[in-house]
Formats: sequence, C-alpha cells, structure tokens
Amino acid sequence: MISLNWLPETAYFFILIFARVGSALMLIPALGETTIPARLRLTFGLALSLVLYPGISPQLPPPPADIFATIVVVLHEIAIGLLIGAIARLSVMSAQVAGAIIASSAGISLAQAADPTNGGAQGALIGAFLSFLGVALIFASNLHHVAISAIYDSYMIFSPKEPLMFGDAAETVIEVIASAFVVGVQMSAPFIIFGLVFNLGLGILGRLMPQLQVYFLAMPATIGVGLLLMALLLSMMMGLYLMHFESTLAMLRGVA
Repeated sequence: MISLNWLPETAYFFILIFARVGSALMLIPALGETTIPARLRLTFGLALSLVLYPGISPQLPPPPADIFATIVVVLHEIAIGLLIGAIARLSVMSAQVAGAIIASSAGISLAQAADPTNGGAQGALIGAFLSFLGVALIFASNLHHVAISAIYDSYMIFSPKEPLMFGDAAETVIEVIASAFVVGVQMSAPFIIFGLVFNLGLGILGRLMPQLQVYFLAMPATIGVGLLLMALLLSMMMGLYLMHFESTLAMLRGVA
C-alpha cells in the first residue's frame, strides 16, 4: 500500500506559499495589473507557488494542531504578501506624480483619461501615458523577473515563524511613498522650471503690454514647448523611473 501521510503537510505548505505569492501578485506592478484577466493571474500564482515550493517549504513551520492557529499563519502570510505588493505598487506612483506636474506645467491638466495601471481611475493623460509606458519598460527590461526574485527572497526578511513587525512595515511604506514623490518631482523638474520661467515672462509681458492677449498667445506656446520637452526628456524620465523601481525591489530582496 502507498502511504499518503505526506499529503496534508504538502497541502499546508503549498497553501502557505500561495497565500504570500498570490497576495503579492494582486498588487505588484506589471504582473498584477487589472488589465490582465483574473484567471490568468490566478494560474500564474499557482504555477509560481509550485515552482517556489521546493526551495521555500524547508523554511516553513510545521503544521499546527489547531485549526485556528493554521488560519492565523495563513493570514500572516497574506498580510506579508499584501505588504510586498503594496510597497512595489507605491514605488511606481512616481509616474502619476510626474504626469500630474507635467500636465499642470504644460497647460494640459484638463486632458483626463482612464489609467489602466491604476484600476481605471481618471487621471492626467500624461500620467496615464507614463504609467503604461513604465509597465511596458518593466517587461522590456526584465524587471518582472527581479520582482519574482523579490517575492522568493522575502522569506529571508519576513519569516513565517516570526510575527509581523507592523512598526517597521509602516515606516517602510512611508519611506517608499516619500521616495516615490521625490522621484516624481525629479522626473518633472525641467517642466517645473519651464513653467516658472515661462509664466514669469508672461507676467512681465502682460505688464509691459496690457493690450496684448497674453493668455491666447501663451496657451499654444505652453503646450507646444511642453510636448517638445516631453519628447526630449522622456528617456531620462523613464530611466529614473526604472532605477527607482529596481532599488525598491532590491530593498525587498534585502540587498539594498
């Protein structure tokens, strides 16, 4: 007779791994976008959990005898997965910050569009473009492989055997939000300078020539120069975006 005594423990370990991996894949950029069908994301999460099972299962605690203790451990892994995905998702919010600043400086802030990388929420058209371009570049540069590696390496930082450190987690989230805002401002810094100088010049021109319709003269020039700067600086902006995302993943892997 073939013994099946190993089956409950194997199922328990697989559920624990899937709890963290699946929760992280719900939020992590590129791999967890809402534009990807839910069944496809679920299939990928199950397949990734199966691939990671041999390397992670020896690090997991043995199955508890109490069902309530089992539920607590599963919820612990889900919380860690959501934390990892949220940190990675917050790191790419720099594109929305930069897009909002650029749209305001270039005079096209009223151009709104649904952002597929932000759950379809309405936002500045430039921000939606930068977010979608960022996801494409993550796949093109294979940074989604680093994201998967970060999920695997997270077991060395967030052990299932130890309680979740909520204070450190909150501090990390605040730090990621602050750094995302800084990177967003850095990406849009040339547009901020352009907006300040251009509007100052228009103010002086309006004082010197009150009869001149400054607004109708300035709007086409503002949009034209803004789009020209966008074309010239796009590669630099997305370079900062990818470097910031990679550094966040390195922090999650514990190598930063």
